[in-house]
Amino acid sequence: MSQAQNHILCMKWGDKYGPEYVNRLYNMVKQHLTLPFTFICLTDDPNGINPAVQCHPIPDLGLPAGLPERGWKKLTTFSPDLYGLSGTALFLDIDIVIIDNIDAFFTQPASRADEVWIIRDWKKPWRMVGNSSVYRFEIGAIPGLLDYFRQNFNDIRQRFRHEQAFLSWYVRQHHQLSYWPADWCLSYKYHILKKLPFSLWQPPAKPAHGKIIIFHGEINPPDAIAGGGGKWYRKVLPAPWLQDYWQ
Repeated sequence: MSQAQNHILCMKWGDKYGPEYVNRLYNMVKQHLTLPFTFICLTDDPNGINPAVQCHPIPDLGLPAGLPERGWKKLTTFSPDLYGLSGTALFLDIDIVIIDNIDAFFTQPASRADEVWIIRDWKKPWRMVGNSSVYRFEIGAIPGLLDYFRQNFNDIRQRFRHEQAFLSWYVRQHHQLSYWPADWCLSYKYHILKKLPFSLWQPPAKPAHGKIIIFHGEINPPDAIAGGGGKWYRKVLPAPWLQDYWQ
């Protein structure tokens, strides 16, 4: 059993992202987090991942094979006993880019032990759905989530399109869901890219604020750096300044 501490959690499965995504995330955290931490990756393939990263298998959800990808595996971070870990966990998607100090994601005060901090949805904030690219929780503090999910999966998959919608609903109903300050986590799609027609000639600029840039949709960090990767009607000019962080 490890002593209570700060943990960075990430997850990699399948072949969409290679081990270099985990390694880059580890490097960014090292550069932008001054608090002591352990870095843990839950993965189905640890090959190529930096030895400084603790790798563990993704806990089994027991779901039927062949289901559409909806991110359900991320819910296993709420296992009552997650490889004997204890303390505060900050989950980070492996395709984010950290651009400033992230100590505040750990030091933000919690009002109760079962509180989950998450990004508030940018496009439709009134839905009270969190974006789970960055969320914080106390390991083991929400022990009933996985049992509820397994017992009610057929209903859940009809009601919720993806894991973050279910997670947001469950925590709001049974625990405490809180949202990060709006200027901490920025969407590359909504906050950085210029809108038409300006995107045709104005490249994406580094934001004046923000700690983490979230990539969702068609564009990932390599696409953003080089330009391209978006839909035909969304011009994506290169953002070479991102390369200073994505390494």
